[in-house]
Parts: sequence; structure tokens; C-alpha cells
Amino acid sequence: MLRSIVFFVLAITTLSVAAQRSVKIAGSVVDMSDNPLIGATIQSYTIQKVTTTNKIGAFQLKGILSDSIELQVRYLGFITMDTTIAVNEASFKLRLKEDVSRLDEISVTESSGQLNIKESPNMTAIAVESIRSMPSANADFNQILKTLPGVSSGNELSSGYQVRGGNFDENLVYVNDIPIYRPFLANTGRQEGLSFVNPLLVSDVSFYAGGWEAKYGDKMSSSLNIKYTEPDEKEGMAHFSLLGAEAYFGNSSKSKRIKYLIGARHRDTRYLLNSLEVEGAYFPKFTDVQSLITFDLTSKDNPQRNKTKLNWLNAYSRNRYLTTPESQVTEFGSVVRNLRIQTAFEGRELLNYDTYQTGFNLSHIFSQRFASQMIGTFIRTVEEENFEVEGAYRLCDVDNNPSSGSFDECIITRGVGSQYDFGRNQLNASILSLENRNTWLIDDRQSIEWGIGFQQTIINDSISEYSFQDSADFVTFNEVVFNDLALDYFNMTGYGQYTRYSRDSTHRVHGGVRLNYWSQNRTLLVSPRLSYTFRTSWSKRTDFTLSWGVYQQPPFYRELRNFDGQIDASVDAQRSTHLIMGMNRYFEMWSRPFVLTSQIYYKWLDGLIPYDIDNMRLRYYTDQEAIGYATGVDVRLNGEFIPGTQSWFSASILSTKENILNDGLGYFRRPTDQRLQLGVYFEDHMPGDPSLSVFLNMQFGSGFPFGPPEQPSLRNRFQGDEYYRADIGLSKSFSLNSSWIKDSWIRLEVLNVLGADNTLSYTWIQDVSGTSFAIPNSLSARLLNIKLGFEIN
Repeated sequence: MLRSIVFFVLAITTLSVAAQRSVKIAGSVVDMSDNPLIGATIQSYTIQKVTTTNKIGAFQLKGILSDSIELQVRYLGFITMDTTIAVNEASFKLRLKEDVSRLDEISVTESSGQLNIKESPNMTAIAVESIRSMPSANADFNQILKTLPGVSSGNELSSGYQVRGGNFDENLVYVNDIPIYRPFLANTGRQEGLSFVNPLLVSDVSFYAGGWEAKYGDKMSSSLNIKYTEPDEKEGMAHFSLLGAEAYFGNSSKSKRIKYLIGARHRDTRYLLNSLEVEGAYFPKFTDVQSLITFDLTSKDNPQRNKTKLNWLNAYSRNRYLTTPESQVTEFGSVVRNLRIQTAFEGRELLNYDTYQTGFNLSHIFSQRFASQMIGTFIRTVEEENFEVEGAYRLCDVDNNPSSGSFDECIITRGVGSQYDFGRNQLNASILSLENRNTWLIDDRQSIEWGIGFQQTIINDSISEYSFQDSADFVTFNEVVFNDLALDYFNMTGYGQYTRYSRDSTHRVHGGVRLNYWSQNRTLLVSPRLSYTFRTSWSKRTDFTLSWGVYQQPPFYRELRNFDGQIDASVDAQRSTHLIMGMNRYFEMWSRPFVLTSQIYYKWLDGLIPYDIDNMRLRYYTDQEAIGYATGVDVRLNGEFIPGTQSWFSASILSTKENILNDGLGYFRRPTDQRLQLGVYFEDHMPGDPSLSVFLNMQFGSGFPFGPPEQPSLRNRFQGDEYYRADIGLSKSFSLNSSWIKDSWIRLEVLNVLGADNTLSYTWIQDVSGTSFAIPNSLSARLLNIKLGFEIN
């Protein structure tokens, strides 16, 4: 390992001698009181780049080395600044003056018809550069979410994530306000393939771990809102690695009335999956193509650009997963008692997932105070599972006496048996939705937003699967399901919300209500939401927020299907009531901007459908109902620990429990009860050479609870192993002196650098005496990955 890293550093250092060096400048934009300005536009004509400031007012630009760089800084309500910055300034601050003549004006953004002068409470912004730079096992966008407070996973092979005690099905995802959905049938992380969001196409990210507004949909845990880039000029990027490749290209017409963006990804994870405990032949191939085309439909005679605009999003995802497992050896137990299970497999798994999605967002600005959007989307997914795998196992005690002649060998056989799994499943789903959103600015301190929507869901599922275990001299059928399901229902939604600011922006009050009518059981859900923000007059800007809201989730397909493969039409919506108290404090350390965010929350849960988690598969007990709660504390420190970079440290403490009604067992831990979670994303540059960078992605989480199957009294009674993982990347930027390649870099990544043997799930077997054993299933081991990236002019 050490030799590989030393060789890599020497090689890229030699490369940089002949290469033309690039420069990275970093700074921040503030008002005259040093308050950060979020979303300010910084444009450099010297290096032909445009960027915006993040949540703490910081930004960075990269380009070819020169003596100075000319910048233009623009922000609504402030005087535009034109300035020249010397490149030897490592970090600088730009102060904008308020434009007094415009203070009484309020406007609608050209991009989406949304208010552009205030930020939303409970929102976490993420720097786009960090998303693209983070080292991870599958280069997935969602990996960066797992470093945020309140977000956990414990599975680097999956794009799924859990927020504040919720599960994978309780998260909203939007791209340019168009709703996105996860695959239905994927049972394990290595089967999921690529998540929808393409990191190379992202221009802005806002994430809510709770307390989001009424205009966003009906889920119980979180809302993730992604905005894709609308390029004003030619741009592009390509990445190649041992795990796959990705590229995108964007440009606009000469008149800037048509802008287009297209991206493609291909992932082949054989190299990664070969580090798993299960040895065999893996053939996973995941391909994804997306495009976003923006049309400016405004009349050519109208001087206001983008008054009428159409965003058209298209995506196709093709996942193919074929594996032929051969053998597995797992050791577990303690120092005193060491056990080993040896398994030989026969059979194969073949999974095919194809998803098509198209959506549009048509916006029109009627006046400086009124804008409207029409959002439509159609999704078609076809998912097939074909598997027939038999595993014959032997469980034995291992001699752990180093002085014994049989050291590290099986000395006592505790049990032999087999596990057989068969499945021939096919699911077809179509989702059609249409929504209208409106924004009316009453005056410079008040706004009203409202909308109405419709969604039709059609699902046909053909299920044919069974599994049994031959253990301890008897055969147990774990599951037998043969059924054809047809589900056809619609939802009608509506919302209204009101926002008011005090004249000096010290106070902000936001209230709204969301309605959802579900045709499956003819239920009307009413979800009120309210928040208040107080901005202090302290020398260091500090905001306090209090939020309360009801979040109700009508059952989707998984919540309606019981263990027998039947649809339970009596299931009602689950409900979560959020109470959140938060603080954001903006300050400087080492003359650089930082923000400390902390939240205390309590979620009362009722109408719950209890479930178990097996890897990424959620199995709901539709015949049961529960109440519960989730409470905790989230803290995040974000800022420029190194000049010109964004890094953060986050910590979360959580407790979530539930009480299944009428079972007499009282409260016990929910499957997502991870008591402690720590996340770190850190970026550093080599002193004197900003082209040499180091990126660290680190996570730690205490163990999730688990228990033996079909024993309700022991459900989630045992503590699982903790999850810890660190991925590190060493990157070198260099120039190829090419007219069409703007920047290039090469990176060495050490994935799971600590060599952690993390446990994903447990398989239960019995020996001849009837004693049950939980066999841990481990995740990926340490491995090296090499990436090569190019950015075009």
C-alpha cells in the first residue's frame, strides 16, 4: 500500500513539471455588516467561468494561472461589483453595498418562479464541488448525504439512506421540481445500480432533514431538491475509473434561447464485488442516460428573458445484475468461542431493471409579482427477478489455541444444512403526475404560494417465489408466495402557504397546509405546517428557528403488500408530527467563513406500519399498527478549514422506538434506531501546490438493532455491530496544453482505508440442539481505485 502511494505521488509530481499550472481562488461575498450573501453570482471573464456562493457565502473558481483575475459580482438588491483580484490572494472577502433605490422592490427568479431574496429554514445546502470530489465505493450522489447530521445508511453499496429514524421509503427527491422514484424490487445494495441523480449535472442542492414547506410532497422523513445546470456556454466533463465512466456535455444556442445538457454513466462493479465474502462470478452492469433541454419561449420582442421557460427532462436507466455464487467462508463469535460457517452455492441470480422517465417544468412570469409553473412527469419501470440459488453449509467450532496442532481448523461440527431460494418475479409500474404551482408576491415582505396536483399510479406484479431451510434435521419454509397483483389508484393534492418577513428581516413567519386525497381508501389527509425564524442583532449573525408540522404518507406499493403477497386495502396513511428547534450561527475563524448548525427535534409517530429490514428490502406487517417516536440532536460545523475549500464535521444522537398496539410488549427499538452517527468530509491542498489535493470521506455509526425471525418477543432486541468506514482520495490537477481541455486530473482512491469488516445483515440458522446463530454478512473490503478526469473548454 505505502509503495503504491509513494509511486503515485512521484509519478504525478513528475507530470506536473511539464504541465502548465492552474490556479484556484477562493473567497466570500458579504454585505456591509459581514452577513454572508447566499446565491450571489460571481463571473470571471478572464477565465470564462461562472459560479454562485453557497450557504455561508463562499465560492471558488479554477482556471489557468495568470497575474490577476477580473470578477463581476451580482446579487439581487445590491449594487453590482466589478473588481480585479490578484491570484496570490489565498482567500478574500467581497463586500456589496445595498442598492437603496431597489429596496422596496421584490422580484421572481427567472429560473423557477420562486422567491429569490430569502433562504428557507431547516434547509442544508451542499457545495456542488464537494459532491463531485467525494471518494466513495460507487461514486453515487447520495453518498454525500450520509455525511450530514441525521442521515445514516451503514451500506456503502447502496444509494438508500435513512433520516432521523425513518426508512428508505420515507424520502422525497425532486430534480428541477420533478419527482423521482427508487426501484421497487431491489433487495440488496449491490443490485440497486445507479441512483437517479447524476452528480456531474447538479448545479444546486438543498436538503431538508425535517420541517420542509407545504409545497413539497407527502413523505415522513426528508426532502431532497436538486437543480440541474442550465449552461450558458459550452461545458463538459468526463471521468474514467476502474469502476466505470461518466461524462456530460452542455451548451446553448447563440441566442441563448435553447440550452441543453446530456449526461451518461456506466458502472461495472465487478472489481468492488470481488472483495465481498461471497466468492463467485459477478456481472453487474448499470447504464444511465439523462438530458435536460431548456427552451426560452418568451417573445423575441420582449426584453425580459426567460419570462416563459420550459425545462424538459428525460432519463433512461438500464440495470443488469447477473451473479453465480460459488462459496463463502464466514468466521464469527468471540475470543473464547470462535465459529466458522462454510457454504457452497449452486445456481444464479439474474435481475433486469429498466426505467424510463420524462418530465417537464413550464414556468411563466406574468408580472414582477406573480409567477406560475406547470410540472408534469411520466415514469415507466419494468423490473424482473429470476433467481434459483441453493447453499449447502457446515457450521463448526474453530480451534483458537495457537499451540494446538489443529489450530484454525474445524474441530466440532455443530450443524449442516442447506438454504434454497427460488424466484420468478416481474413488476410493471406506471406513474403519471401533473401539478400547478403559483407564487404571488403581495409586497416586499409577504408572499403567498399555492398549487394543486394529480397523480395516477398503476402497478402490476407477478410474484412467484419461495424459500426453505433444511437445518437441524427438519425443513422450514421461510416464504411461499404465488400471486398476481393489480393496483390502480390516484392521489389529488393541494397546498397553500403564506410567508411574512419583518422590514429588517429580524422575524420570519411561514405557515401552510397540504391536502392529499387518496382514492384507495377514500381518505382526505390534512397536514398543517408552521415555522418561525428570529435573526438576532448580535455582531455574529445568529438565527433561531422553531418549526412544527404534520407529515402524512399515503401507502405506496411496498406498504400495501403483506408477507403473503396480497394487497391489504385497509392500510391507512402513516403520520409523523415534527417539532424542531434550530440555530444557525455564522462566524469567522482564521479570517475565513464558518457556520455552526444545530437542531433538537422530536417526532411523534402514529398510524405506523411495523416493518423489518433485510439488507435493502423492507417487509411491512400490514396487519399490525403501531405508535412511536423519534428524538435526537444534530450538529454540523461547515466552513473553510483550508482556504478555498469546503469541509464539515457532523454528529447526531438519535433514539426511536415503537409500540405495536395490542401485543402487550410495550416500546422497543425500531429497525433504524442508530444511537450515534458521525460524518466527516474534509478537503485539503498541499502547501505551495494547490493542484495537489486530498479528500476524506469518513463515517461512523453505532449498530442497528436486530432479532431472530418469527419471534415477536425478541424483535430488535439485540445490538448489531457498529459501522465505520473511511475513503481517501489523493488528486493531482494538471494541464495538457490543449485548446479543448480546460483542466484535467488524476486521482488515487483508497476505499475502506481502515479495512473495516462491516456487517450488513444477519442470516439465522440452527444447530442440532435447536440453538439459533446469527451469521453476519459483511460488506466490501479495502481496495484501490484510480480515476482520470477531464474538463473541456
